[in-house]
Amino acid sequence: MPSIRVKDLKKHFGKTRAVDGISFEVEKGEIFGFLGPNGAGKTTTIRAMMDFIRPTFGSIEILGKDAQDDSVYLKGKIGYLSNNANLYDSWSAQKHINYQQNFRGRTKKASELLKLFNLNPKLKFKNLSSGNRQKLSIVLALMNEPEILFLDEPTVALDPLLQNVFHGYLKDFAEAGGTVFMSSHNLSEVERVCDRVGIIRDGKMVAVEKISDMKLQKMYDIHVHGDRDIELDELKGKNTEVISHSDGAYTLKVKGDINPILKKIASLDIKDIEITHVSLEDIFMEFYQK
Repeated sequence: MPSIRVKDLKKHFGKTRAVDGISFEVEKGEIFGFLGPNGAGKTTTIRAMMDFIRPTFGSIEILGKDAQDDSVYLKGKIGYLSNNANLYDSWSAQKHINYQQNFRGRTKKASELLKLFNLNPKLKFKNLSSGNRQKLSIVLALMNEPEILFLDEPTVALDPLLQNVFHGYLKDFAEAGGTVFMSSHNLSEVERVCDRVGIIRDGKMVAVEKISDMKLQKMYDIHVHGDRDIELDELKGKNTEVISHSDGAYTLKVKGDINPILKKIASLDIKDIEITHVSLEDIFMEFYQK
């Protein structure tokens, strides 16, 4: 049974269709990335799954329970990280932790997480840097050892070292049977930690793909340096685009079978050629533009 099952989810605000009929499932032990630019519907989807807002249409099941009917039960099983945590300015980090423990139970995990993320619990929220505010939000999301995590842009404001620490924690969490649903703008982060991704555009799901499958998409960058200027028509093709050219150097983008353009290049006078797979960001943009 999937940890998350969303079917035909719609959320409209007047004439604005923030989420417009998306469906997907996330399995137990999976780290699922949710990609899309601002306004695509990522945060609205997470807020609906958390039952902070009610869907216009569709159903949401989490851990086999209805996200609305069993909302109170599920909140005891979920760790949630908002994309703009608004905590109490005059409270210290420790007071926030103590407050959460009053209604979710005491846990030794909080002190472990404070050490792991190097956060001073005595500092007041209003005196914390943006990075330390994010650390506190992460500690609060993780400290009660939830079964499932909903994370909205979790590594914003974290330095690269702490991002690596956090990614390691997520992998261990998933390997132990936890489930992670995270939205992110950071494609290198998604590539590093996620098993699958869902791509959302204008409230609609563009694709749901395994990271490994996205990496295997047949898209290449080819850099060619010729002895002479090459006529662009000699390089263009059905699946080949000339991205740039200057002083005998050409950069091509190939989508699909690479052999036709290699045969063309083999007939030309060239000094050097380099072929690389495009980045995950390029692949993502290809999906998104479609």
